[in-house]
Amino acid sequence: VQLQASGGGLVQAGGSLRLSCTGSRRIYSNNASAWFRQAPGKEREFIAAVNWRGSTTSYTDAVKGRFTISRENAADTMYLQTNSLKPEDSAVYYCAADRRPMYSGSLQAWGKGTLVTVSS
Repeated sequence: VQLQASGGGLVQAGGSLRLSCTGSRRIYSNNASAWFRQAPGKEREFIAAVNWRGSTTSYTDAVKGRFTISRENAADTMYLQTNSLKPEDSAVYYCAADRRPMYSGSLQAWGKGTLVTVSS
């Protein structure tokens, strides 16, 4: 397994979770990375991305102001801090590594997802 996501769980609406994604240095080194999610019956959607240095981030509108993506390169780990969670945030969350230093959408590796369930 090249990437592994963790940190999901059951939380009440308004709560927070911190998701983590660890991977091999070969995958993370000098490459951007991103989070996606997939709810039952829906397509996988982009959530957020961060460049290889952690200095540039982008978010889908649905999570702007509530989620924060970051990475700790020394630990080959990426994070997604999720705050003010809503029931519609419930999904399996996946992490992915890009092929380029800036996020391009050309993904080279996916992690197994972690389930986030937000109760109302």
